[in-house]
Amino acid sequence: MGAIPTFGSVCLDCPDPAALAGFYRALLDWDEPKIGDGWVTLVNPQGGARLEFQRVDDYRAPEWPSPEKPQQAHLDLDVKDLEGAHERALGLGARLLDASPKTFRVYADPVGHPFCLCAC
Repeated sequence: MGAIPTFGSVCLDCPDPAALAGFYRALLDWDEPKIGDGWVTLVNPQGGARLEFQRVDDYRAPEWPSPEKPQQAHLDLDVKDLEGAHERALGLGARLLDASPKTFRVYADPVGHPFCLCAC
């Protein structure tokens, strides 16, 4: 059983790991990040996968939607109050990309990674 991997984390490239970790820490209301050299980790206080942030000097943000430069990956974050979570995300520095779906909305974090707030 020790040879079977478990899901540990999602890592996002970014120009400033501490700043982007601060955005997601506030958005998710998680604990203080663990800061390393060019790397920051947010631990889910309820257990489960971590969010990690890695410094990339020549970082280029994904574009949504763009067939020339695809998003490659995004986070889906479940919320009970979509309107309240929408206002909170915008207040923390997110940018709304698409509000047309009825059950979710698409945003970009402060450095351009797409994420969705999904009504659950």
